[in-house]
Amino acid sequence: MLDPDATRVEVNRLIGYHSPISAALTAERTSYSSQLIPVTAYIIIGCCEAFLRYPEMMRRIDEAMPAEQIALAGHRPGTEINSVHLWSIANFWLLGRKIMTSIDPSMDDPAAAFTVLNFWERVAGAYRADGTLQAWDDGRCRPFGADVIDTLLAGVVPITDEAERARLTRFNATVVNHLFLMWFDTRSGIADTGPYPLPNGQVLLVREFTKLAQSDFAWSGVAAELPYRSLTVALVLDGVGIQATDFGSCKTTPEDYLAHLVGFGLFSTDTPDGSLVAVPLDGLDELVASIRAVQARHYRSIAGMSRDEMIRCGAYVYFSFLRPFAEIAGVADELDWSVPRDIPEPLYELFSAVKGDEEAPPDEGGYYAPLV
Repeated sequence: MLDPDATRVEVNRLIGYHSPISAALTAERTSYSSQLIPVTAYIIIGCCEAFLRYPEMMRRIDEAMPAEQIALAGHRPGTEINSVHLWSIANFWLLGRKIMTSIDPSMDDPAAAFTVLNFWERVAGAYRADGTLQAWDDGRCRPFGADVIDTLLAGVVPITDEAERARLTRFNATVVNHLFLMWFDTRSGIADTGPYPLPNGQVLLVREFTKLAQSDFAWSGVAAELPYRSLTVALVLDGVGIQATDFGSCKTTPEDYLAHLVGFGLFSTDTPDGSLVAVPLDGLDELVASIRAVQARHYRSIAGMSRDEMIRCGAYVYFSFLRPFAEIAGVADELDWSVPRDIPEPLYELFSAVKGDEEAPPDEGGYYAPLV
């Protein structure tokens, strides 16, 4: 551990790195106000719980397996060690800090800040392994090596028929919509990586879908009938420019990138060793029908929840972004993932009453304030 002065300098360096990036990403992100789920309230509660609990949890995870080693799991599909989870474990804590220290400045702890941000930097650096820390730095996210890419490309079939292209587009939209609701109105069940340039001038976009079926989400029993918990899609695109983002999505030029789909491969990592197994495309329509039936039941289930139940479910989604790192380290079952737990009840009542259309006051001195 560094001495107090060095700790403060190091923490402020990392806060200074994150602050303008997160301000820009937040401003750029598509605004969404759910008519069903109190998203803003659960984000605040999940992030404040992260602020209160992530430092000790990260110490435990790092002791079990060094952050740099955990990152290597992200070099294969299906682990949830990806850009959106990496962005989140740092920024959820920073957002929680922003909220909680505005209420009680004495809660700003340099040692806790160092634990979280140093863990993030070491995982992010080893995950990307190219001298950068985020997609923001260079517009790319290419964690998969030649072995993974070759396996994916070997399972790609050419797409030349407009009817088949439309069928695959419907499949993609169905899964995206299902995961958006399963993850309580967040896009985080989808993780894109790329662009992976191909020799013929085309590009490969790899898309991971996670937690389609029953998982650690308490409400996911509604999806127990689905045959796949995770899917990996290989999209070969012609005439498309791709810029990766740290939200696990990508920006494409042109926007309608699937109209330029020339190759498609579908795989699952639901294997004992997490290896990629090809999924036959002839069962796609049946899978789409099953997903739509699950989504309809899930929507009715959420609609029957109280506001408090929805907030607790959504807060768990955000708080548990750290869980994949604990799972790789082998200590997930030793940690307490219940949420809310440590937020004082008066603050929980205050935060849970926040509505989505309430705007935060303008930031002064940066999106994240440095340690003083």
